[in-house]
This record gives sequence, structure tokens and C-alpha cells, in this order.
Amino acid sequence: MDKSIFKAVPQPTLRRLAQYHHRLKQLEAMGRDTVSCTNLAADLKLAPTQIRKDLEFSALTGQAGVGFVLSDLIHSIEAVLGWDNTTDAVLAGAGSLGTALLGYERFTQIGLNIVAGFDIDGTKVGLKIHDKAILPLNKLTNLVQRMKIKIGILTVPAEVAQTVTNLMLAGGIRAIWNFAPIILETPADIVVENVSLASSYAVLSNRLLEATKTQTPAQTT
Repeated sequence: MDKSIFKAVPQPTLRRLAQYHHRLKQLEAMGRDTVSCTNLAADLKLAPTQIRKDLEFSALTGQAGVGFVLSDLIHSIEAVLGWDNTTDAVLAGAGSLGTALLGYERFTQIGLNIVAGFDIDGTKVGLKIHDKAILPLNKLTNLVQRMKIKIGILTVPAEVAQTVTNLMLAGGIRAIWNFAPIILETPADIVVENVSLASSYAVLSNRLLEATKTQTPAQTT
């Protein structure tokens, strides 16, 4: 996939393409061979026009009355998202969230391979969690350099997140998936994707509040 094409894809479209990919893999497992934008829109409760616009980035053209060949569309979306090749990553912070991510099976479907986890907790170091070795944090920089790993996943407390980030950067990490509730200080050429569970919950709770306000008395009884 041409990097200039990849950069041109808006972030909201990238997020929707990931949704489409998940549903398409489900349909493939069910034995489907083709899919239309109308069918996909109905499944995901989105507008067909939005899906058609998003799928233009896949460089595929659907056949009138048939739609897209399912396997071709899956592969094309994977190419746009950079999921067509397995990418190695390391994870720092083997707590509850880190453990859950280490065991998340869908990562293998989207081309992400967590090679190891790191922690400072002596009761965890030396263990295997979901078949991933947990190594001491002071080994992180060396392993990243040796294996030429470019992606780091950060699931440590906020107070140590910057220190761990610095260890990752020293090893050559170029992209950080940050689950810590802190804005990291990184060079301008480092890709950082912040995942805020609190922000996501704020959106959810506000939407629930608004939905409750718009209900009629009959609906709330």
C-alpha cells in the first residue's frame, strides 16, 4: 500500500474500516462469498452512502447487483489499515489491562504480534501470561533494539508512563499505543495513539443522559 494513500485516509474512516473488517470476517466465517454496501450498512446500522464513500479507499469496485467479493474486500481493507503484514510489538505493564491485551486473540487476525510483556513486579517477571513471556522492565530497550520492534503498547500507571516511554524510544520504538491516562512527551516524528477509557465512558454516559431526557413519560414507566 502506497504510504501517501494511507496518509490520505481520514481517521474516522480508518476506525469505520476496522468495524467493516470485523463484520466481514464474521460473514466469511459464516460461509458468505459476497457482500453489498446495503447489507453491510444494515448489519452495522450505518448509512450505505457512508460505507460506499469509505470503501472507495480500498480501490475496489463492487459489481452491480452483487456487491464485493468478500475475500477481496477483506484483503484490500487490511492493506489500507496496514494489517496485511504481521507487525511485532512489546507491551509494558502486565496488570489487569495489560494481561487482557496479551490474551486478546483478535490481534493475530489484524496482524499484531505482541512478542513479550514487561513489568517491574517480581511476582510477574519470569511468568508466561497467555503464552507471552513477562520480562523485567530493564530488559525492554535491549530487546526492542535487537528485534527491531517499532510498536510499543503502554499499560502502566500514569506516574511511570513517561519513564517507560523513554525506554521504548531509546530502543527505537516509532509508534506508541498509549493506554496510560497521561499526555506523553515524544519527538514530533513519533506516532502516538492515546486511548482514554474515561473519555470513552464520558461519551457513553452523556449519550445515555440525553437519551433519558428525550424519553416520554410513557417510555420511562
